[in-house]
Amino acid sequence: MGLFFVGVGGLLLLDQLSKWLVLETLTKVDTQALIEGVLHFTYCENRGAAFGILENQIWFFIVITVLVLFGVGYYMVRYRPTSKWLNGSLLLLTGGALGNFVDRIFRGYVIDFIDFRLIDFAIFNVADCFVVVGACMLAIYMIFSEYKKEKNK
Repeated sequence: MGLFFVGVGGLLLLDQLSKWLVLETLTKVDTQALIEGVLHFTYCENRGAAFGILENQIWFFIVITVLVLFGVGYYMVRYRPTSKWLNGSLLLLTGGALGNFVDRIFRGYVIDFIDFRLIDFAIFNVADCFVVVGACMLAIYMIFSEYKKEKNK
């Protein structure tokens, strides 16, 4: 159980370190190509959610994040799941949610900087990656656990 919360702290630290590096280096140059026309680091202050939706609704995001964090924390303490896949998905979801939550609380916006230009896509950050991968893992876990239940009937 403690390992879960240590892992969340590690993900939070990784996310905040990446954003600190962006603030220290990228704000002065605006954008830096890693692979020209494909992948850039571009400084962006996102005051909404994905693709900038619900812009300036900071209290909405704070309330939702607090509810999610308490929900996952309660679930982990109460049920102590043993599935590594489920624990990993919840770890990534929690670490990512907390990373963006810290930005919203202390800055009033989320720092985004990963700019995938090969397709016209929104600029995102490390915490967003954690949330997306964690959500995909959770969906796969849920699908296969239901499949297992049906198969065992």
